[in-house]
Amino acid sequence: MRPNRFYDVIRIGPVKVGTFHNGRGQTKHTAACTAPKCGFSTEHNDRSAAELAARTHRCTA
Repeated sequence: MRPNRFYDVIRIGPVKVGTFHNGRGQTKHTAACTAPKCGFSTEHNDRSAAELAARTHRCTA
């Protein structure tokens, strides 16, 4: 699978959580806010951490 192809994407409020394979073949999970002017994004090794980050994110924008 090519790197940065997101699958298993869900939306929690304004934050999208997705899974991808990085260039080394490792599975990673990311949470990124889709609100304008909000630069929130995180990368985690497990899905539950990414979902927790999405649930506890508060937009400053």
